[in-house]
Amino acid sequence: MAKSANQKLKLLRLYNILMHQSDEDHPIPVPELIRELERWDIKAERKSIYDDLDALAELGVDVQSRKGRTPGWFIGQRDFELAELKLLVDAVQSSRFITKRKSDALIRKLERLASTHQARQLQRQVYVDRRVKAMNESIYYNVDKLHSAIARNNAITFQYFDYDMKKEKVFRHDGALYRVSPYGLIWNSENYYLVAFDSVSQQMRHYRVDKMTQIELTEEKRQGGSEFDVADYAQKHFGMYSGDEVTMTLRFRRSMVNVVLDRFGQDVMLIPDGEEHFTVALPLVMSPQFFGWLFGLGDGVQLMSPPAAVEAYQKQLSRVSELY
Repeated sequence: MAKSANQKLKLLRLYNILMHQSDEDHPIPVPELIRELERWDIKAERKSIYDDLDALAELGVDVQSRKGRTPGWFIGQRDFELAELKLLVDAVQSSRFITKRKSDALIRKLERLASTHQARQLQRQVYVDRRVKAMNESIYYNVDKLHSAIARNNAITFQYFDYDMKKEKVFRHDGALYRVSPYGLIWNSENYYLVAFDSVSQQMRHYRVDKMTQIELTEEKRQGGSEFDVADYAQKHFGMYSGDEVTMTLRFRRSMVNVVLDRFGQDVMLIPDGEEHFTVALPLVMSPQFFGWLFGLGDGVQLMSPPAAVEAYQKQLSRVSELY
């Protein structure tokens, strides 16, 4: 049999055909594999196909065959199972910080990890109608830059902005560059935040990544404490709003145990307080968002101390009462 110029690509083409067109529910019989190869001007005989399938198996590809009414060959185990791909598609599609255009591009790439038949299930897996998406396309690349800065222990500079009524950027500090030492990224309330040490205020602060632009790595090594715990910082800040950090004592009904563990984790210490209640003492940032969380729990929780936090919370409750 005369060989075409494409003959040397035979094994790779066979692998791609099986990867993209076959799965456990859609095996491809050998005659069809031969016809698919012919579309690429590659000649093949039944025996050579079997030899190639054996070669793929030796390379670690999970090539399987099925007999019966619908016999054929298919790729069994893949890097990602269909259920895992569905989960990833759900996360990308519902993530607020990823723009619609970037979401669509990422999902198309995920679809390539499945067969064309399974990809249809991914396309139908989730669609959040009128989903609010980020306006800043560069967030996708900002996150990558920030991870690089954190890994290299380098300080960064950037500009920070808000949007006005015309949906145009308005830079804070008249466009002056912020210079901070990045320590970690937090995904909270459907947004990405950078936690960084500000050398001017000598404090840890956080910034919305989708509102950062012109991010540049500097040669300056980052400042601040090397023992900083990003997860601990995120737990203290409700909705990532800033405020004064104090140790608060909260008294809950015992029926609220799951609420407390879901919010503060399994390591929180629950101290029994009579037969119906328990207390917890936690370092938290005092903010309207924290008070809103308390208010949402109703009479299942009481803020016991410190006095400053109790007083601030009572003022918030008074304001709510005035509105209603």
